[in-house]
Amino acid sequence: MEASRELRSALVEATPLSESDFDRASAAQAESGRSLTEALLELELVREPELLEALGRVYGLPFRGSLSHEDVDAELASKLPIGFAKTHHLILLARNETSLQLALSDPLLIEPLDDLRLLFPGLLLEPVLVPRRTILSCINSVYDRASSADELREEFTTEDLDELAMEIIDEPQDLLEVNESSGPIIRLVNSLLQQAVKERASDIHIEPHERELVVRFRTDDMLYEPVRPLPKEMQQAVASRVKIMGGLDIAEKRLPQDGRIVLKIAGRDYDVRLSSIPTQYGERLVLRLLPRSQELLRIDRIGMAEAHQKTLRRLIRRSNGIVLVTGPTGSGKTTTLYAALSDINSREKNILTIEEPVEIRLDGIAQIEVRPQIGLTFASGLRSFLRQDPNVILVGEIRDLETAEIAIQASLTGHLVFSTIHTNDAAGAVTRLIDMGVEPFLIASSLSASLAQRLVRRLCKNCREPHTPDASELRELGVAPEALATQPIYRAVGCDSCNHKGYRGRTAIFEILEMDDLIRPLVTRGIDSKTIGEQAVRGGMRTMREDGASKVLAGETTVEEILRVSEETTVVSEPDAS
Repeated sequence: MEASRELRSALVEATPLSESDFDRASAAQAESGRSLTEALLELELVREPELLEALGRVYGLPFRGSLSHEDVDAELASKLPIGFAKTHHLILLARNETSLQLALSDPLLIEPLDDLRLLFPGLLLEPVLVPRRTILSCINSVYDRASSADELREEFTTEDLDELAMEIIDEPQDLLEVNESSGPIIRLVNSLLQQAVKERASDIHIEPHERELVVRFRTDDMLYEPVRPLPKEMQQAVASRVKIMGGLDIAEKRLPQDGRIVLKIAGRDYDVRLSSIPTQYGERLVLRLLPRSQELLRIDRIGMAEAHQKTLRRLIRRSNGIVLVTGPTGSGKTTTLYAALSDINSREKNILTIEEPVEIRLDGIAQIEVRPQIGLTFASGLRSFLRQDPNVILVGEIRDLETAEIAIQASLTGHLVFSTIHTNDAAGAVTRLIDMGVEPFLIASSLSASLAQRLVRRLCKNCREPHTPDASELRELGVAPEALATQPIYRAVGCDSCNHKGYRGRTAIFEILEMDDLIRPLVTRGIDSKTIGEQAVRGGMRTMREDGASKVLAGETTVEEILRVSEETTVVSEPDAS
């Protein structure tokens, strides 16, 4: 008990934890049987680096925020089964005659350390505290026997590939029975999936050309080739392997097919959406990697400014109305909607969603996937929802008049409705609904707000460097040159950490148009979106470009990125702004 009080005192003093937070985590620990560290992190009461630094001070252990495979003796690390290493989030680093150095993420777990003392008798254990995800990434890098598709490419000859491809072509129905023969292909596909996760790719493109098979990854919205083109002879074998994983018909090569693969990669669960289409040179495959992790499903983690967060939280706590999120495909609309749902999700609310497909799974919410082939569409599903006594309804997309009218009626009868629509800016959502045939007075009375967003690449902080952009760029962005006197602007350079791209990860820029007493009459009269947008700006709306400018000044992204993804919108405040 004394040690517990000492630990409580140290954590409360060194981290944002309060006494009540500690008590809450202790209760969760007692209920689940897990360690206190796990309870604190699962409840998201403290960030892992802060927690590990504080625990390191309590137990006299060093903390490291990063770890690479170069820090690990691979031969030594492989003496531990990979399952043991992943389960306990630890990896062996090095040893000498008297000691064994290891990285672990939870100093409160004693059992795995006791096991190590039995495995390495007489050696003094020297633990280093490292975050869980860093350790898992290192484990997969060190244990990966086929870490590069380029290496596998050289593992067998063209004759081998010819023979394997012919076996698959001759007997496609028996492919599952010839795993021994197709081992290299299986390892190649697995390697591509692992490499995609390592490089944070969102999509894998497998593209047949006339004389070769090209693989491309999409990372941070940019496509590139992570490996050299593969021999044409591999095409059939690779396509068949991927289609089997996705539950598709490998004998059908004339029609498009869609499938789904459930994978565990680097300790994380992934839903992989698979699409296959026939082309003149064979089947083209695209795999979209969707991590099941819910770490981004928080309004304060999707890149929103404080003012936008407050506005959105106020909107989603209303009892009725429609909140629309607009933007092109791949702009993060679903993530924003689920962050909003997660923020209001509770046992007191009945939340229902209908999507195509269900991309993110959230506990406590009933989620339905549309199936047009049996008549389950957005409109029919939404109509059925109204008989399920919902508080909140999410419709994946409003794409026709019927769905729009049912959503509006639901909002007018006391339901809060979330949905998406494809427009260029927030004001465009109004005119898009009118174009569908919705009466303007219904839009004015039901629409609470429309939120537009775009994703921009985030600067790599390891290699970014100060930069003075041209006056024309600053003018186009809406940044006064005087602002650079106190706040430098950075540009992308490129280093090993970001794969020499200059960017690592993405963030979002937003604008939120709220329906108010000045905008509502414009909507009722069917006024164009440009006029509505100008009125919203005069009323205080911050445009996407303005939001982007603030991220440029904060050193998060570049002028080029904001100009690339955002369009010139309405006049802001200066009469001479362009």
